[in-house]
Amino acid sequence: CTVDLRDGNQSLIEPMDVERKKRMYALNLKVGIKEIEVGFPSASQTDFDFVRWLIEADQIPDDVWIQVLAPARDAFIDRTFEALKGAKRAIFHLYHAAAPVMRNVVFGLSQDDVVNQLTIPHVRQVRAAMAKRPETEWRFEYSPEIFSSTEPEFAVEVCNAVVEVFQPTPANKLILNLPATVEAATPNVYADQIEHFCRNIARRDSVLVSLHTHNDRGTGVAATELGLMAGADRVEGC
Repeated sequence: CTVDLRDGNQSLIEPMDVERKKRMYALNLKVGIKEIEVGFPSASQTDFDFVRWLIEADQIPDDVWIQVLAPARDAFIDRTFEALKGAKRAIFHLYHAAAPVMRNVVFGLSQDDVVNQLTIPHVRQVRAAMAKRPETEWRFEYSPEIFSSTEPEFAVEVCNAVVEVFQPTPANKLILNLPATVEAATPNVYADQIEHFCRNIARRDSVLVSLHTHNDRGTGVAATELGLMAGADRVEGC
């Protein structure tokens, strides 16, 4: 899955406008990528308008899944579903913070608070919204933010809560995306974290373990390769 187009939440000095996004999207299609994260519709009008253009102008081939990102906040989830109105197939990518620095410094939440206030209610919200729109073929993706800096046991716990609420099956797999949001260790450490996760996540046959490696140390590709060797199924990158 390519995430080049998702710059709406990155606070870039010069974020892509719709025309530049169109050119990047066309290049992604030309390369042959079948899953494309096309934006963060709740982050900016530009991203929202670009997603609407893709759908209304019939720019999505039948064998391509568009993916959109949304934070675990009620209004932002609603806005994201609004952007996807009329889509034939879409991956809804939900994320929230799980790492200690985010829990303790930013939110002031315990591990239990994260699961009960951020994870469970918002996964339920997404699942209910999907059920109301049967005309779209849905897939669901969840990311615990800064997975690579989260306690391995808690990363499994929070993702198992998602599995329990979403109830994936081998025919309708849940994507659990594990970001190295800040690359703060060597690739073998990330691979160990991925191996631990794959061994302990519930319903492994109903889950796609996805890698999302940042490149702060310049070893994002190596971390991805080792993560795949450690048991992952899918890669997000640029």
